Amino acid sequence: MSSGQKARAQAAAITPSGQASDHERPAADRVRALFDGHRLSPGQRRIAQYLIDHLTEAVFLSITELAERAGVSQPSVTRFAVSLGYSGYPALRDVLQPIALSAVAVAPETREEIRHNELQAAVDAEIENLENVRRLVANTNQVLEIGRELAGSVPLTVLGLRISVSLAEYFAYAARRIHPDVRLVTRGGSVAYDALLQSRSAGGTWVLAFAMPRHAKESLAALRAARSAGLRIALITDTTLGPLVDEADVALTAGTGSRLVFDSYAAPGVLAAALLQAMADADPERTQARLEEYEQAADQHGFFL
Repeated sequence: MSSGQKARAQAAAITPSGQASDHERPAADRVRALFDGHRLSPGQRRIAQYLIDHLTEAVFLSITELAERAGVSQPSVTRFAVSLGYSGYPALRDVLQPIALSAVAVAPETREEIRHNELQAAVDAEIENLENVRRLVANTNQVLEIGRELAGSVPLTVLGLRISVSLAEYFAYAARRIHPDVRLVTRGGSVAYDALLQSRSAGGTWVLAFAMPRHAKESLAALRAARSAGLRIALITDTTLGPLVDEADVALTAGTGSRLVFDSYAAPGVLAAALLQAMADADPERTQARLEEYEQAADQHGFFL
């Protein structure tokens, strides 16, 4: 079976009665189904969104024309098709063209409706990620135990590289209000290794690491450096398997929203806040004292409006 034939077979949705239901679904949904389940880069998501928004026109463009319309390079279009499992863009176009032709035969969705539905679908996917986190924290003992370990590590190192920097910064900023020594690492390579060695030398026992897609090689190197330094690793990531998880002593999974050009991080953010709560509960006297001290300083110096 050719790659185009294989893709066409995968694209056909079959109902329990055995009848194909593709023609009953909106064309945009059928195209989107081809992209779901694949980890696409921001540039590739731009291509995918252009195809969804301009389906009946885009699938008859040459690879050069599509690249120009989507604002990417021609090799980017080829890599996009290959990442979906096709031999190249022509094979992907062979699958998309029948969908586009079937869309012409029915009342077409406007571009605004497609965009509106896509944004709603992105929110729906994020809600599902939050439901998964809800199921995860149902095991309260696990979260509280990790919180106790992190609270007891002085200093506590928080690691996040590239796209994960924002999550690490949020956690470290809040953790400093309830923990006496939080060290943030947002640069990889020897800088990270040096910081991890210093943390361990100062008495630290744990590092909390954030690793969101696309997973950087330097994140894996930093986790291995932490382990070689003698630190234990608590990892918040979006996957349950893989080399990053293999390096961690404890891994907590929180999915990222991948329906838009850039990932959204509602679920990892909520999971991070839950760990902060667990840290606060692990040493309530220290937490109360530090929070009161901070509020006094905030009032004295007029930090807030």
